[in-house]
Amino acid sequence: MLKDLFYFLVYPGLLFAGVAGGFLSWFDRKITAMVQFRKGPPLLQPYYDFLKLLLVKETILPANGSRGMFLLAPVLAVFGATVACVLILLPMLGFHTGFSGDLIVIFYLLAIPSLMYILGAVSSGNPLAAVGASREIKLILSYELTFLLVVAGVILKSGMSIRMTDLLMTQETGGAVIGSVSGILLFIPAVFCIQAKLGLIPFDMAEAETEINHGCFIEYSGICYALIKLSKYILLLTLPAFLAALFMNGLHWDGIHILWSVLKILGVVLLLTLIRNTNPRLKIHQAMKFFFLYMNLLVIIAYILIALGI
Repeated sequence: MLKDLFYFLVYPGLLFAGVAGGFLSWFDRKITAMVQFRKGPPLLQPYYDFLKLLLVKETILPANGSRGMFLLAPVLAVFGATVACVLILLPMLGFHTGFSGDLIVIFYLLAIPSLMYILGAVSSGNPLAAVGASREIKLILSYELTFLLVVAGVILKSGMSIRMTDLLMTQETGGAVIGSVSGILLFIPAVFCIQAKLGLIPFDMAEAETEINHGCFIEYSGICYALIKLSKYILLLTLPAFLAALFMNGLHWDGIHILWSVLKILGVVLLLTLIRNTNPRLKIHQAMKFFFLYMNLLVIIAYILIALGI
């Protein structure tokens, strides 16, 4: 029991993922500043932002709507992101999660933060938040199918195994999934799916500061908004780590492999940052068409290549 609590609260869970995610947030903002010829924030700025919200800013509750759900949604978002992070990182640290089908469980856990953002938005009673929630629902319906097909494609390539440990062992012996043509075709939709899960441009229409003033999060402040930021930090580590596990032979924390593991995570975050700094925000119908048509078509082509052994 104490070991499980340590995994969840300290390493590789809440504390580790929050700190590492804060660093990745700084890395993302620093690269963005470099692209825009700015200096960018100091290293500790994401932590300052979080602590200011947590300890200084007042938590203001909406006059209308369901206050209980409004307060509970950020807590559940952090919970879902943290559990997903633990289940993704533990196999790569050499620990067995103890059950079959953890890939399927991880897929559903990664959907919890987005669902909580929606519930928090609609429970606030703000019409702009409702618009943001509506957009987030449509976005989820678009990318979740593609993400599921990507995960299923990786399972096909790994011998129909739905365990993280088996997937990592298959890549150890047979090479990384991304080392094949079908693997590359699966990797491309996967990157755009996690871009959408993180709510980054061009898929930030649910927040859209210039249109609906932060949308889903317009009523959040203080501790509640700090928890939302924390869930974003955790996902900024969790999703690239999941991508590394699916396509790049996972992460290894011994010797020189530590450097390669860090470079894998930074490489994925760099790719996400460059995408969001070189593309305009899409309209919701454009995003839906992008995933339903183009990304799903790429996945189908990858399936055909998998069947041909390519």
